[in-house]
Amino acid sequence: TKNEFLQKLADGLEGRMAEILSANAEDVTEAEGKLSPAMVDRLMLNEQRIRGIARDVLNVASLPDPAGEIFGETTNPNGLRIHKERIPIGVIAVIYESRPHVTVDTASLMIKSGNAAILRGGKETIRTNKVFIAIIREALAASGISSDAIQFIDSPDRNLLMELLTMDETVDMVI
Repeated sequence: TKNEFLQKLADGLEGRMAEILSANAEDVTEAEGKLSPAMVDRLMLNEQRIRGIARDVLNVASLPDPAGEIFGETTNPNGLRIHKERIPIGVIAVIYESRPHVTVDTASLMIKSGNAAILRGGKETIRTNKVFIAIIREALAASGISSDAIQFIDSPDRNLLMELLTMDETVDMVI
């Protein structure tokens, strides 16, 4: 199911390239003159970069599923067998700067590892990220995974970020 989601996500990125590029062009236009040329370049997407993002999603699909992996098995002298097991953490909030590919990369890794996520990208990528989130949520639903597994804070309001940081009963980790 996780790999089905990743395949559908990669297909969605390729299939909605024009929509992604249009939203990204608006983000780039607004950023020009406000951000350094290097930052604008990080923000800018083109067909080649979107195909690269889709390829990265498929690379995640090719990785072994970490959830449930058992490793580090030992047996104590008294016969007690002990092992470590990889399990999902839960809900992970991820706060990141104006690199639109991080939205897709993070969602891919969160679902592959069995976690849910609340994402908060930089305000400079808001339009691009909204399109990415729509594609991600559609791929989740089409794969039988709750589209709520990936949440996105679509407002640059810093008060929302501060509220997120106090949600210790809901959010298991903040990155």
